[in-house]
Amino acid sequence: MHTIEAIESLLHKQVFPRSAQYDAAWVLNNQMGPNALWLAEWLTEKQVLQPGMRVLDLGCGRALTSIFLAREFKVQVWATDFWITQDYNWQRIVAAQVDDLVFPIRAEAHSLPFPEGFFDAIISIDAYQYFGTDALYLGYLSRFLRPHGSLGVVMPALMQPLVAGAVPEHLAQPQSNGKAFWEDGCWSFKTAAWWEESWKRNSTVTEVQVDTLPDGWRYWRDFEQAIEAAGTGIFPSYAEALDADQGRYIGFVRALAKRTDAPAMNLYDPALAARMGVDR
Repeated sequence: MHTIEAIESLLHKQVFPRSAQYDAAWVLNNQMGPNALWLAEWLTEKQVLQPGMRVLDLGCGRALTSIFLAREFKVQVWATDFWITQDYNWQRIVAAQVDDLVFPIRAEAHSLPFPEGFFDAIISIDAYQYFGTDALYLGYLSRFLRPHGSLGVVMPALMQPLVAGAVPEHLAQPQSNGKAFWEDGCWSFKTAAWWEESWKRNSTVTEVQVDTLPDGWRYWRDFEQAIEAAGTGIFPSYAEALDADQGRYIGFVRALAKRTDAPAMNLYDPALAARMGVDR
């Protein structure tokens, strides 16, 4: 099969009809991990977005998801990332002709420059696992939502707990390209049950729903293969390890919740210690 045809066959999934409308080269040239448009489309099957809403896209990478949300739902999106500068993302936003709806911000996840209660919705695609495992973080993030505003995240996850905490051999051993799937960052991968328990014990959110993406491993593998075929990889491909795993351990979790009226303290605020007299 011709390379272009092979790439298109890997990228066009019937379960993601909105994503299929986007230029394959644009997606592949701007990817930073699993297909962010597929994951955003899956998230918004349950997280309802209405035109005019203010949305925080936390860990937006190269702003693909921010552009997607603005185009598909006519929401205002604050495209927020720490690795990618706002200047770089602004060029992409302007080129996509959504500069009236998407506003790039460079910020670290624990130091967000927004007012309390500012957003109607917060989303995070393939990023929340890197900071959200901290038991304090959900309460901090939820403070930026208005009461009853929605929070939705999708992230790589474990489909079952590791046996005795040991990494399966097919994930730990190097692939033919010399790169092993499992690295230290993968310890942030948690099961759906872990995320559900963590979120449900937090008083700042309610209506918690957590589930997994059917065939998530397969979509991730197919996207890795499309990246390989296009030659646009930033990192070595994980397709071989994902194919060996067949979804036994690796997949995607979706978590959704609504903001309650409970007060949320900013426990990451450096000024908090001063107000409490900790440094005295």
